[in-house]
Amino acid sequence: MIMKLRTALAALLLGLSVAPPVAAQELRVALGSAVTSADPHFTVLGANSALARNVFDGLINQDDTQGLVPGLALSWTALDATTWEFKLRDGVRFHDGSPFEAEDVAASLRRVAAVKGSPSSFLPFVRPIKAVTAVDRLTLRIETTAPYPLLPGALSRIAIVPRGVEQAGQEAFNAATAAHGTGPYRLVAYVPGERIVLARNEAHWGGKPRWERVTLRIVANDSARIAALLAGDVDLIENVPTTGAARLRADDRIRLARVASNRVMYIHLDSDRAQSPFVRDRAGAPTPNHLRDVRVRQAISTAIDRQALVDRVMDGEGVPTGQFVPPGYFGHAPEIGVPKGDRDAARRMLGEAGVPDGFKLTFHAPNDRYPNDEQTAMAIAAMLTRAGIETNVVAIPAATYFTRASALEFSFILGGAAAETGEASSVLRPLVESFDPARGAGSGNRGRFSDPELDRLMVEALATIDAPAREAKLRAATRIATDKVGVIPLFFLVNTWASRGGVSYVPRSDGYTLAENARP
Repeated sequence: MIMKLRTALAALLLGLSVAPPVAAQELRVALGSAVTSADPHFTVLGANSALARNVFDGLINQDDTQGLVPGLALSWTALDATTWEFKLRDGVRFHDGSPFEAEDVAASLRRVAAVKGSPSSFLPFVRPIKAVTAVDRLTLRIETTAPYPLLPGALSRIAIVPRGVEQAGQEAFNAATAAHGTGPYRLVAYVPGERIVLARNEAHWGGKPRWERVTLRIVANDSARIAALLAGDVDLIENVPTTGAARLRADDRIRLARVASNRVMYIHLDSDRAQSPFVRDRAGAPTPNHLRDVRVRQAISTAIDRQALVDRVMDGEGVPTGQFVPPGYFGHAPEIGVPKGDRDAARRMLGEAGVPDGFKLTFHAPNDRYPNDEQTAMAIAAMLTRAGIETNVVAIPAATYFTRASALEFSFILGGAAAETGEASSVLRPLVESFDPARGAGSGNRGRFSDPELDRLMVEALATIDAPAREAKLRAATRIATDKVGVIPLFFLVNTWASRGGVSYVPRSDGYTLAENARP
């Protein structure tokens, strides 16, 4: 059912049909973010992961809407609560010609744990693994320390490399001497901050890839990326800015491809402290923290016109939401709609909460992390002010902002979170579970929202192997989080690509630019 929903969503949003592979010559792409390493195990970073998906496979891969599909594993089965068995694909070879076998998976998982100096490690994805056993050449068993139903999704993030490069360092991958995957393209050259060159893997297990050669250029500046496309210097660009989408849409030479991303923009509120540093009375004096009152939080959510944010601030490049993952994602609760902005209702709700005259609030936001982040905060501040909460915006660079936000220096903040594993738990757990470093819960809960029933549901969900039962618990947790307004979801960002010269692109909700998604 989940896969059917994903397929229907993709068809609805894209209006594109999937054509059979057609061999072509060169694809030239302008990337919006720099790839910092060709080592697929070095750091969890979107641009790096996208490159890795062109070159490497996981045991399990993610489709265009992050559904789990067979990769190097043809099937995976939970033998019991802590043991999984994987049947592997036969006849697959790495780019160096060595055959793919179960021992290569074991070596890859060991290598993830051994990588040093990572700014954002892949280790959390494999930490629950207790033992990896190659039963035979094409059968693998993985034992976890406790029930871990998210193992298939976690393994979709881990690139499989040949056992011969287990000890290779990052430098060898960057030099393309160790970067041997089983993916549709092999790495020819990696020039940091400048370009990456890929060549077709003629022996790819999925069939002959579309492009003989792929050149990925790093063009971080939005205007320069658009200019390169319009000049015909590249065939495809990613990360089309909202301000450039309208211009490109009006050009008959250009095709736009867009889809709701897995990243939800949201507001975190200080629902914990008796007094919060940036909640003041109308005169600007300290006052009890009104954000602790669920009725006030509900009033704030009601005051925000999400559709207006998308239309006026995001130039239509967003999808309003009242929850944490888009339709078709595991754990999405279809009964939760998008709250309708209603200033008058918000004023009435504030009166019922005992603050008919409102109060003052400072809204902190980054000004360089998300598309139109400062402008979004300014628009929300205007909406809250009209509803009776006089709101001032302070926007600061992300490098400072997130450190201070994590130190709980603020009262009311803007953020964004991506469901990287394709299910709701990957957003619910960090944002609305009670902060508990020992369990790894609430790591991004900068408002310190806490609800015992939600915590119980999340603990149970993350120990439930049966998928329908787990999804029911995630949906119930989502309802609690939205009813009690632990976080205010606003809208999903839209991933947009632009192409020309007869090239079209099938967009992905994770924002990855994959050569095989570009169709000649």
